[in-house]
Amino acid sequence: MGRMAYETVLLELTGPIARITLNRPDKLNSFNTTMNQELRDALRSVEHSARVVILTGAGRGFCAGQDLGERSMGSGGHAVDLGVTVETAWNPLIRRIVEMPQPIIARVNGVAAGAGANVALAADIVVAARSAKFIQSFAAIGLVPDSGGSWVLPRLVGQARALGMTLTGEPLPAETAADWGLIWKCVDDDALDDEVDALAERLASLPPLGLAATKKLIRSTWARTLEQELNEQRNEMRRLGYSEDYREGVAAFLEKRDPTFVGR
Repeated sequence: MGRMAYETVLLELTGPIARITLNRPDKLNSFNTTMNQELRDALRSVEHSARVVILTGAGRGFCAGQDLGERSMGSGGHAVDLGVTVETAWNPLIRRIVEMPQPIIARVNGVAAGAGANVALAADIVVAARSAKFIQSFAAIGLVPDSGGSWVLPRLVGQARALGMTLTGEPLPAETAADWGLIWKCVDDDALDDEVDALAERLASLPPLGLAATKKLIRSTWARTLEQELNEQRNEMRRLGYSEDYREGVAAFLEKRDPTFVGR
């Protein structure tokens, strides 16, 4: 097991699985500038070493979003250009999560609010504890759902529910989030670790090239027609069909043995 030192996040590497924990529990893991930078750096550092990434929060919450007490948000009545904050911090973070080849699992252990909710929803698979809640808290301070929120919400739950969540800021229980298709799964609090660990181990055991291609295909499909999608599928199947991992998977199936995938 390897552990790298950061001030506001914990990074643990256990074999092919990287676990990144937002670690400001006294602030419900709300983001300051340092945590945003360190999370992006931690994700970047495991891009070529991990096959799966688990993202979670320390303590009783997942993430309360932006730390509104942070000095860079403005003090003494001075206005701050939030567009710069979004462009330099939040947008690169969402792009990093979305564009990494590895599957990223959000282990939502408690409240996920504001940008914290949308960072979780940017992950590929979201597993939440039953006590967790997702809160689009931007309207209460006169802002819009950033960190990808206004894009992902209507696509996952439809316009009516997206507008209800974002305009009212009403907390959405994890169970309802799962029923709506906002997240993959809601599990009992005491089952969260077993569920996430088993999922991470399963994904880590699968051919990584195929997982990366699937992630990319499904995440980019919104921009394509069916005809274009069929062409993309053909291209990916051709490329992956020549891979060592595909040959190994077929051979292992026919020989009734466990496969060993190498990512080539």
